[in-house]
Amino acid sequence: PHDRGAHMQIIDLSQDIYEGMKVYPGHLKTVQFEHVTHEETAPRFEGGFSFQTTGFILNDNGPTHVDSFSHLDPAEGAETIDQMPLELFYGPAVCLDVTSFAPQTDITADDLNRIEAESPVEVQRGDIVLFHTGTWNKFAGDKRYLTDFAGLGASAAEWIVERGVKTFGVDSPTPDNPASKSYPVHMMCRREHITHYENLANLDKVVNTRFTFAGFPLKVIGAHGGPNRAVALVE
Repeated sequence: PHDRGAHMQIIDLSQDIYEGMKVYPGHLKTVQFEHVTHEETAPRFEGGFSFQTTGFILNDNGPTHVDSFSHLDPAEGAETIDQMPLELFYGPAVCLDVTSFAPQTDITADDLNRIEAESPVEVQRGDIVLFHTGTWNKFAGDKRYLTDFAGLGASAAEWIVERGVKTFGVDSPTPDNPASKSYPVHMMCRREHITHYENLANLDKVVNTRFTFAGFPLKVIGAHGGPNRAVALVE
C-alpha cells in the first residue's frame, strides 16, 4: 500500500468557494467575512500567540455538492444528507466527454452509447460516472455558467439507471438541460434514489480515465445537500 500511494495522483475536482461565486438561481448566495484578526486576538494571550478566522454562509446546494434524497424526493422518510450511506460518495469512477453538445439541448442515451464506445473507458455496474460538459472550464465566474450548457435528457436519465450507475455528477449547476421545465434527470433521481454531484471542476483532467472518486459531504443534520471537497485519485 505504501508503494501504491507513492504513485497516486490527487486531482482536485472542486470549485473555489468565495463571495460572488455563481450558484444555481434562487439558491442562497455565498457570503464570506472576516470574523477575527490576529490584531484582535493577540491581546488575549501572552508570549505572542494570536489567531484569525473567517466566517462563511453557504447554501447546502451551493458550491461543489452532492444532493440528498430529501432534496430530490418530498416523500416522508427520504434521507437527508447526514442519513445517506458514505459508500455513495466514494468508489471506482469514470468520466465521459459530453462537451460537443450545443447549450440548452438534450444529450440522449444514444449519444452516451456512442461516446462510451469511442472512449477508452467502459462504464461498469456500480461505477460513479462523471460527465464533462466543459461548463466550468469555459464559464467559471461568468453568468453564462448558469445557462450555457447542455443537459442529460430523459433517455440519458434512464441510461444511468439501466447501466447500474451508483452516483453521477456534472461540472455544471444541474445535470438537466437548463431550458427544461420538467427536469427528467432529477425526477429519475427521485424515483430511483440515485444521487448526483453538481458544480464539479477540472473534469478535463480525468476525462476518458478510470479513477477512484471521493466526495464526502459535510455532515449537516437535516440538510438537503452536502458541500464537499471532491477529488479524483488516479493511479
